[in-house]
Parts: sequence; C-alpha cells; structure tokens
Amino acid sequence: MLGNIGPLEIIIVLIIALIVFGPKRLPELGNSLGKGIREFKESVTGENKDDGNDADVKAIAASQTTTTPVEQQRPAAPVEEAAPDKNN
Repeated sequence: MLGNIGPLEIIIVLIIALIVFGPKRLPELGNSLGKGIREFKESVTGENKDDGNDADVKAIAASQTTTTPVEQQRPAAPVEEAAPDKNN
C-alpha cells in the first residue's frame, strides 16, 4: 500500500501542510516530528544514552522530597470564635 506513494503525492502533501501550518511553523513541526521518531526508535531498539544516570536521578529525587508523612504533621490550630458585637 505504501509502495504506491510517488513523488507527486509527496509534493501535494507538503504543499497542503505548508498552506495549513504556514512557513514559520513548518520547520518546528518537522523538528518535533524527527525528535519523536528518534525517541520511538531508541525505545523500540533498547538503545538509551542515559542508562548510567538513572540511579543518580533517583538519588537526587529522593533527597529533594520536602513533604512529611501524614502521621508527623501537626493538627491545625483550632479557630477561635469571634466575640459577638455589643452594638445590638
């Protein structure tokens, strides 16, 4: 099915894309499409540039946690009721 796509069809698709997205956005779309295809290919083949950095990222993320468990949080101070107005 894809073998039937010729140069004329590709040119027509590119012209339609140029009309729809404009000349300013077309290079950005091509760049993001290329990055997406590259990331997909790396994930399928199992090639990963950052294999050694995963442990470092996990250690940094664990040391930067700032939340405390629910058991250690102090309860909120009770709200004091306002005194009634004496003007009535």
